[in-house]
Amino acid sequence: MTALDTALKTRPTRPSAHRTPERRSGGDMLFAIVNYTVFGLLVVICAYPFYYLIINSVSANDLSALGEVRLLPSGFHLENYQQVFALNGLSMAAVVSVARTVIGTVATVLASAFLGFMFTQSKMWARQFWYRFVIVTMYFSAGLIPIFIIMKNLGLTNNFWVYVLPFIVQPFFIILVKTYVESMPESLQEAAELDGANIVQIFFKVYLPNMTPILATVAIFAAVAQWNSFQDTLIYITDQSLYTLQYLLYMFINQASSLAQAAQNAGGDLSAIAGAATSQTPTSIRMTVSVIVVLPIIFIYPLFQRFFVKGIMLGAVKG
Repeated sequence: MTALDTALKTRPTRPSAHRTPERRSGGDMLFAIVNYTVFGLLVVICAYPFYYLIINSVSANDLSALGEVRLLPSGFHLENYQQVFALNGLSMAAVVSVARTVIGTVATVLASAFLGFMFTQSKMWARQFWYRFVIVTMYFSAGLIPIFIIMKNLGLTNNFWVYVLPFIVQPFFIILVKTYVESMPESLQEAAELDGANIVQIFFKVYLPNMTPILATVAIFAAVAQWNSFQDTLIYITDQSLYTLQYLLYMFINQASSLAQAAQNAGGDLSAIAGAATSQTPTSIRMTVSVIVVLPIIFIYPLFQRFFVKGIMLGAVKG
């Protein structure tokens, strides 16, 4: 048995507490009822806007435009989604958005994990300087024009990698990971070093497998940021094949009024208005595209939720 195996098996664990059931007083019951009521109302308040978008996107467009759809859908139909998904370039934009979200998230998580780990190593040359050098970028920026010039000189304008490379190093995520690593037992690294492991092996074989909570937290933050971003497309991209789904839908929302008017004037000619039907209104268009943008993240978030709270707490407080 190696020293690392011994360290892993002898890691301190919290003793299991066998609590005897206690009788709750009337005050405790009242406190619990008030808590459940307040948090239940907060859940309804937070969830209703998403519910409102969904029911209006599948209801009769004339009723939705008049604001008469509030609690239940009326005149159920799915034509709005059929017409929106029929737009030219939408499928390619969805592929670009998914690709940038997946690749960008993986790159950000790995970079944050490695840099957060390295900044805890006392043997790292000029560790304090490089750590402060990275952190200071949270507070100072060169500005839009210098950054655009840099991206252009690097050949990243009209390039897919402009979505990934500038966002790999995120100081906030590095701080979270660094604090989390500092809360882990130092005996793990000491045991691995006794077994002859180098720094890369220690990171990938010892620390990385034990960083799941904080890495899941970083992943959800990075994925949401990548999925929702559209300003980088607005600034750096003119090639329509590199448009993201969010930017395309952003343009569609801004053009909702003109598209709806064109639909009425065209008498239902789909080709005349890039797939919008005469029944569409600005409200129905905005509701539909908003649902398309929001739903993927809503479905993905629960997969990381069980790691989220634990990771953000452990990464925020040392010890």
